[in-house]
Amino acid sequence: MSILTHGFDRAFAGAEPPARISAVRKAQLKRVALRALAVLTMGSVLTSLIALKTAIFVWHLHA
Repeated sequence: MSILTHGFDRAFAGAEPPARISAVRKAQLKRVALRALAVLTMGSVLTSLIALKTAIFVWHLHA
């Protein structure tokens, strides 16, 4: 076999269709995404409560 044509008889890696995500894996990724969203939401609520408490404290301090 010639060095120039060596490997052309095999299929290209990009020609294969992409692998599908199984239903179990999709459900697992959805649960992880929802938990991450819940943690971020709780973090933002906690941050806003701390900011509100600080603003009230500063307001009473200057009054």
